[in-house]
Amino acid sequence: MIITFSLSLNAFSLGKLGEFKFEKANDNVYIMHGPAMMPNKENGGFMNNPALIESKNGLIVIDPGGNYNVGKNVLAEVEKVSKKPVIAIFNTHKHGDHWFANKNFQEKYPNVKIYALTYMIEQAKDNAAETWYGILGSLTGNLEGTKPFAFPNTGVDHKETVVIDGQTFIMRHPARGHTDTDILIEHVNSKTLFLGDNLMKNRFGAFDESSSIFDNIQILENVIAHKDGYKDYKLYVPGHGPSGKLHETLDPYLKYMKIVIAGAEKAYKNGMESYEIKDEVYNNLKDFHKWDDIEGQMGKHLIKAYSEVEAKDF
Repeated sequence: MIITFSLSLNAFSLGKLGEFKFEKANDNVYIMHGPAMMPNKENGGFMNNPALIESKNGLIVIDPGGNYNVGKNVLAEVEKVSKKPVIAIFNTHKHGDHWFANKNFQEKYPNVKIYALTYMIEQAKDNAAETWYGILGSLTGNLEGTKPFAFPNTGVDHKETVVIDGQTFIMRHPARGHTDTDILIEHVNSKTLFLGDNLMKNRFGAFDESSSIFDNIQILENVIAHKDGYKDYKLYVPGHGPSGKLHETLDPYLKYMKIVIAGAEKAYKNGMESYEIKDEVYNNLKDFHKWDDIEGQMGKHLIKAYSEVEAKDF
């Protein structure tokens, strides 16, 4: 099934999910907040938060989206904000729902630099791209044109500063969090922090084998406490869900992960399996029952948390 989106003078439409466009969020920063839900046929694989920073001579894009068809619409919406050329792209981690739309921008701007953690580029070329192509293909049926992949072509590392046309970006790479390939990106000029999928709101994502719920908690706690180089920012941008100020944006996901970890610790301490405490944990998560896919993800997160608790004991 091939999903086609509306390309018109209006924002691009996903039917009953609404219309989507870049909106000014902070100084020269624009965000297009995708629907906070799993990738599926209804959204065609568009569900992340592409971002746009306007500089004097060009545009810088962060996480342009999850496939070639999505990328057509994201690029069209970029051009409604400004006719300046796209001069750089950042990809926050290896999951394809954030970077497969690189291809659209690279086709129009063949010399564009696409930045990502050096290790992320290695992982994407090794197996992550194909893995995510399979995942997104089965969920959305909307990957026509996405191959060949437009891999990031410029590696960055932890604490590296990248200056693009007067815009300064600082990279923060935790060893593990949502994955082991993440960069959190500080845009110094606007005091904006892009957290990628280390932060979500109103939906849940998977923790894969390279992730750590404990470490993801630590990342958010460091951001809140302004530790490990993090500062007080005006805007916090999650990988999925609405952006906002510090506590309103970070606290809910942090609370969720802590409740799941507490349940796993209780089960392990009492010689129980994770499934035996699942109902209790679910009842403790009443504030999250309306978040997308809690039924599908919470049990998996609890299993992951249990394995991490068990590993800490050895």
